[in-house]
Amino acid sequence: MRISRRLRALLGLLMAFTLLAAACGDDSGDDSSSDTTAADGSTDTTAGGETSDLTVGLAYDLGGRGDQSFNDSAAAGLDQATQEFGIESEELEPDEGGENRQELLQLLCDNGTDLIIAVGFLYSESVGAVAENCPDSTFAVVDDAANDLPNVGNLVFAEEQGSFLVGVAAALSTETDHVGFIGGVNIELIQKFQAGYEAGVAAVDPAITVDVEYLTEPPDFDGFNAPDRGREVAASMYEGGADIVYAAAGGSGGGVFEAAQAVTDAGGTAWAIGVDADQYNTADPAVQDVILTSMLKNVDVAVYNTIASAVAGDEVGGQTTVFDLSVDGVGYSTSGDFLSEETITQIESFKQQIIDGEIEVPTAPE
Repeated sequence: MRISRRLRALLGLLMAFTLLAAACGDDSGDDSSSDTTAADGSTDTTAGGETSDLTVGLAYDLGGRGDQSFNDSAAAGLDQATQEFGIESEELEPDEGGENRQELLQLLCDNGTDLIIAVGFLYSESVGAVAENCPDSTFAVVDDAANDLPNVGNLVFAEEQGSFLVGVAAALSTETDHVGFIGGVNIELIQKFQAGYEAGVAAVDPAITVDVEYLTEPPDFDGFNAPDRGREVAASMYEGGADIVYAAAGGSGGGVFEAAQAVTDAGGTAWAIGVDADQYNTADPAVQDVILTSMLKNVDVAVYNTIASAVAGDEVGGQTTVFDLSVDGVGYSTSGDFLSEETITQIESFKQQIIDGEIEVPTAPE
């Protein structure tokens, strides 16, 4: 059953008053951390208690902190580590075209930063170039395993496993036995999302049709930020009979949500599945009610664990760390309560089978 937006708004207002009352009632005066913003826009946060002398630099992907998805997940991991370990941190983001990625990394190196984390595979070449001449710093790059330098750690995810779970959710929820997948750019990384999703659908019912379309082909990466194109392709899939569409397309996913909402507003039934973050909580409230679930890619876990390892004195460079279901690196969301208890029970069963090695999820489409 879907809750109306008016009722949802009233419930949200009631919750806000409850939280405000609780905050006003807690007057202990205990403020264990403080945040300051430097002139260059970076954030320096100092936690109470024992502090580490580790310095960390976080170089965001396009959009930086506040993108309500990939970058914000990385920021959450940094915030948690800062609060717990009292590290000094600096945050930078590339310019609109991303041409200055290497300059950002070099700046952090020149500042003597101990651990430099680059968010996104588009940093791969820049990390390799800077790290080779910056032996006193340790680097970690998210979503890339191309660098084998001794001071570079590769942080990769089992996106196919999380996508398998939302594929199961789609197969158990479709009323037309017809679903869709939209990829932002047709590259190997996004093909992992497609492969897992298709495998999850087939695990429930191999007879279900899965439409697949990519918004752009490399070297054109605009498919990750083309909501109009995402809306157009999703609308075509819904018109063709699909009632659930999974979008692994970055900012283009917003257009997919809008297309699903348009079908719903016209009296039909259409769902969308989000990606990376719990997009029910981050998307425009006007489209919340059509987001069935989201494939969670917990970049915050990777960032936090990497910093924790460095604080403990463990090696970060020279290795590849895979964040999968067994370490909560990927998963699925239940916000909105649109998945039935029976569906969640079946998803959890598949999840455990993957963790136990009984199911091996493919990383490339058939």
